[in-house]
Amino acid sequence: MRLYIVTGEPSGDLHAANLVCELKTYNSILKIRAWGGDRLIAEGVELAKHIKDTAFMGLWDVLKNLWTIKSDLDFCKQDILNFTPDAIILVDYPGFNLRIAQFAKQQGIKVFYYISPKVWAWNKRRVSKIRKYVDKLLVIFPFEVDFYQKNGVEATYVGNPLLDEIAKGNFKLTYQTEKPIIALLPGSRKQEIEHILPQMLTIVTDFPAHQFVIAGTDSFSKAYYQSFIKEKNVGLVFDKTYGLISNSTAALVASGTATLETALFNVPQVVCYKTNWLTYVLARNLIKIKYLSLVNILMDKLVVKELIQSDLNQNKLQQELELVLDKNENILLAYKKLKEVLNKKGASKNAAKFIIDSI
Repeated sequence: MRLYIVTGEPSGDLHAANLVCELKTYNSILKIRAWGGDRLIAEGVELAKHIKDTAFMGLWDVLKNLWTIKSDLDFCKQDILNFTPDAIILVDYPGFNLRIAQFAKQQGIKVFYYISPKVWAWNKRRVSKIRKYVDKLLVIFPFEVDFYQKNGVEATYVGNPLLDEIAKGNFKLTYQTEKPIIALLPGSRKQEIEHILPQMLTIVTDFPAHQFVIAGTDSFSKAYYQSFIKEKNVGLVFDKTYGLISNSTAALVASGTATLETALFNVPQVVCYKTNWLTYVLARNLIKIKYLSLVNILMDKLVVKELIQSDLNQNKLQQELELVLDKNENILLAYKKLKEVLNKKGASKNAAKFIIDSI
C-alpha cells in the first residue's frame, strides 16, 4: 500500500509522525512519501519537501511568497503523480492542502483529511471544497462533528492527539533555577515571534521572584532569540516545550495549539496575540468566533484571558499575570472540565485504523 502525506508545519509533522507509527502496526510494508519534517524522517518516511521551506503565516507572509507557494503546489502535484499513491492523507495546512485535495480527487485518488481546517472559525466557504474533494474527514474536536454535519459533511471524531502526546509523560527540563518558572511560548513562526516575544519580555523585571524561560524552536538560532532577550535575565531552551510547560508555575502563550497544550498540563496562562496591522484588520472581519484560544473555544466561555493586538502591552500583561499567579482556582477547574469535553484518547491509533479499514 502506498500513501502520500502532506503537512506544512511542526505540529502537523508531529501528528503525522504519530499517525505513521500507528499505521505501521496495521501494515508493516507501507510505502510512504511525505511533505513534513524531522519527526516523519525519524519514522523512516521519505520526504519530498521539508516543512522548514513551507511554513508561511499571515496574509502578508503569504502574499510575499505567492510564487514560491505556486511552485510548491506544482511540484507536489507532479510528485504525487510520480509516486502513484493509493490514498493521500492531508494533515491541517488548509490553504495548501485543499488545493491538493482537489487535484487528488480529479486524479481518482482517495483523500483523507486528518485535523481538518478550522472553517468553523473563519472562511466557511471552504466547507464546500471539503464536501467536494475530501472522501473522509477525521476531526480532533468533538464539536466539529456537529458543525460539519450541519453543513452536509460527514466527519468522524477520533480524539485529540495532544492527549496521547502529553500522556507519554516524563518530560525533562535541563534548565536549572531555584525560582518558580514562567514559560514564554511566543510561537514557532518568525512573524509570531517578532510581534509577540518583545511584548512578553517587557514584564520580566516586574517579577523578580520568578524566572522567565523561552520555549525556542530549532528553526531559529540562539543568537536570533538573544537579539530579543539582550541583557534581560531570561532563560532559553530549544525543542523542550513540554518539559518547560510541565515545570512552570504559569505561562504566557501565543494563541494557537500551545494554549490547549498548556491547559492539558494544568498550567495557568495568559494568551497573547499580535500580528501586522493588515493581517489583523482582515482577520478581525473574517473570524466568526468569540474567542481566539482553543481553551476558550472548547469551553465556550472566557477561561483564560486573551490579550489581542494593542491590548498586548506591558501594563495589561503585568496585571493579568499577577492575577493568574494569585488566583488560578477557576482556571484549573475549567481545565479539568476541558479534559472531560475531549474525552477520547488514542487519536493516532483511531485515525490509523479508520484509514486502513477505509482503504
